[in-house]
Amino acid sequence: MIKLKTNVKCGACVASITPEMDKIAPGRWRVDLTHPDRILEVEAPISEEAVKSALQQAGYLGESI
Repeated sequence: MIKLKTNVKCGACVASITPEMDKIAPGRWRVDLTHPDRILEVEAPISEEAVKSALQQAGYLGESI
């Protein structure tokens, strides 16, 4: 499982990243908006760099934790 700290802040932000995230891990990711670090969890056989790239394509950042 990949976990990243993100700058995703709300439901609208989640909606913004959904197209990119669904390209690489359809239905296998979620953002914990209740966590102060807005943790993105991805359960798919992909690299952390691929996840970071998908976030960047949507205009957001992900940091390794």
